Order: sequence, then structure tokens, then C-alpha cells
Amino acid sequence: MVRLRIRAVSTTRNGAGPLRLGVIGTGLAIERLHWPALRQMPERFHIVAFADLARPSAERFAHVAGLGMDGYHADYADLLARSDVEAVLIALPIPLLYPAARAALEAGKHVLCEKPAGANLEQATDFLALQDRFPERTILVGENFFYRDDLRLARSLLESGAIGRPHLVSWRLVLQTVPRPGSFASTPWRWAPQYRGGPLLDADVHHVAQLRLLCGDIETLHAFVQYANPRMGGPSDLVLNVQFVSQVIGNFTAAHLALRPFDEANAMHIYGAEGVLIVEDRRVRLQSAAGAQVDYTVEGTDNGYYNEWLNFYDAVVYDDEPIVGTISQSYTNLLVVMRALDAAEGQRLERLPPGPAGLSETAVPLWRPRGQTDLFAGLPCTVHRSDTGV
Repeated sequence: MVRLRIRAVSTTRNGAGPLRLGVIGTGLAIERLHWPALRQMPERFHIVAFADLARPSAERFAHVAGLGMDGYHADYADLLARSDVEAVLIALPIPLLYPAARAALEAGKHVLCEKPAGANLEQATDFLALQDRFPERTILVGENFFYRDDLRLARSLLESGAIGRPHLVSWRLVLQTVPRPGSFASTPWRWAPQYRGGPLLDADVHHVAQLRLLCGDIETLHAFVQYANPRMGGPSDLVLNVQFVSQVIGNFTAAHLALRPFDEANAMHIYGAEGVLIVEDRRVRLQSAAGAQVDYTVEGTDNGYYNEWLNFYDAVVYDDEPIVGTISQSYTNLLVVMRALDAAEGQRLERLPPGPAGLSETAVPLWRPRGQTDLFAGLPCTVHRSDTGV
């Protein structure tokens, strides 16, 4: 019999009612990323309180989410003091994530916190210690790329041997990153970052997560960076050469440009002994050495946020449900970015130390819905397949 961690408040899924959720930070992340997922899960989450120093931001979120302002707090300490808040979403600027997560755990709340786990390695190390300090609390550091349906599909195809043993990965990602009104880059803490790495930490930590999900842990790296975008603080260009524990080698190039890029081929290619796997824009394509091609298109997905919240809910309710987006995984993603900056500044090869779980060819567990063998059982996405060629 499964033991419930929380007292049921209604008779929904397996007797567990919706978690009473508090939101700390009501900016673009909650409005555009998390709320569209949460609104689909009323049987699992009910927002009872929200906090933001900027009342206009809180009012905008309340309007979007159809909430009254009676649950608003300017100071998140007041939100954490509420007995009716069981779990919190922390969606604050990067330097503020750790102190807010620590305060929430100390207040006895379960925590889903935006990435990364810290603004630097020192803070990330402190963040990592929270896992042992609060073993009875569920802590998920958001990394939606671990939960993306197209990337989970790609991982499962690699595990099935669809291209034989992978040996090379090549990925170029070119984006325009400028402070436009309404964009994530428009927030002052992003275009004038008070943390090392600028967009390489804020954005490319996701791409490190994708590399680790599909290719395993990185063992050795070398990197170059440039400061070529006058409209964003921090380095804008990254060329990263890596060797994985699996002996796959490859490179990742990221460019956060001030100018608008031409039509760019931003696909990730993974080459194996028997074919190539290509991932781009919710599509996964397999090409065999014989010329056959299989295309998968994922529709109705939200870049992983629904799945992330589902994993969080199940981990709070059930003692035996593992978290994929752990602090340890976020720490390792951040460590890769920091070691890349070290390598670029020191013009040297960097060997990554084993993380909390060591180094593994399958660094990130493949998430599936609880109790399911099928990748997409019960999820709001649809996968279409077409076969061409030989």
C-alpha cells in the first residue's frame, strides 16, 4: 500500500487532493511557463498565495490566473508563514533562488525552484547541502529540458540502439538575444547580470542539460568565449568541445547575438555506428546508413513544464517517486558552464570532478509518467511518425 505524505483535502487521484501552492515571484516565468501547465492540473495544484515586491506584477499575474488579491504578499516571508501553503514555486532572479529555497524549506514547504541551483559554485554547493538537510521535503530544481517530450523520445531511441553506438555530437545554436519589451531578455537582472556567465548560465545551462540527457556526463572539456553582444552583459558566444564518459566526443556552439540571425540550422546531430539522430524544434529524425528516414513530430507539448509539475506532485504524494530534476542534476549542469568559463579564461583543458552521483554514461534518468512503461501515457502530447526512404 502506498503511503501518502500529505493529508488528503479531497477525493481525487489515489485519495490525494490538490497541493496548496504558494508562488514566490510573479514575473514572466510563472505567467508564460508555469501557469499554462498548472492551469491544466486543478486536481493536483491550487494556488492559495503569491508574493512579489512589485505589486503591479502581482496584479497582472492575479488577472491572468483569475485570482483575487487577497492571497497577495509583498514579502515572501509572510507567504511562508501561512499554514495553508504546502508547497511553493520560486521564480526569482538567479542570485535570489538559493536564499528563498532555503527559507521555504526551513518553513516546512516542498519546493519547486527555477534553475540554476545557484549564481556561482559557492552558492551551488550550499544549495546542494539542502538535499541532506531537509530529507523529508521534496525539492525539484526546474530543468524543463529533462522533461521535454521530444528529448525523452530521442533518449529512448538512443537507448533502443536506433543508430548503434553514438560516437559524435554536433550542435550549433544561434539566437538573437536583446532586451525587447515583453521578452525574458528585457528583465534588468538578465541584461545587466550580477552573476558570472550572463546568458551562458541563464540559457545555456538548459543546453548542457540536453547534452547530458542524451549523451551522459561530460568528463573533459575545452572552451572559448567572446563578448560580442553589446546589448547583453556577460559573454555572448561559446564554443565548447567535450568528451563524455561514454567516449562520445563533440562540440556545442552557442551564439546570443545582437543582430537578427539569418535562417540558421540549429539542429543537434548525434552520429552513431548505424545512423544519425537529429533533434530540432519538437522534431526527432532518424537517418540510417542505408538511407531510410523516420520522422517523429511531437504536438501538444509545452517544452516539459507539465511533465515537470507532474513529477513534482507525484514525488510529494508518494514516497517512492523519484525526482529527475534534483539539486544534484542542476548543480552538475551549472558546474559544466563554470568549468567552460574557467577553460576559456585559462586557455586550458578542464577535467570535471565527479559530481554527487559520480560520472555516468546515463547521467540523467529517463522520466516516465508514474507507473507507466509508455513514455507518453496520459500526457497531453501526441507523437506522429512518418517513414521515408529505403
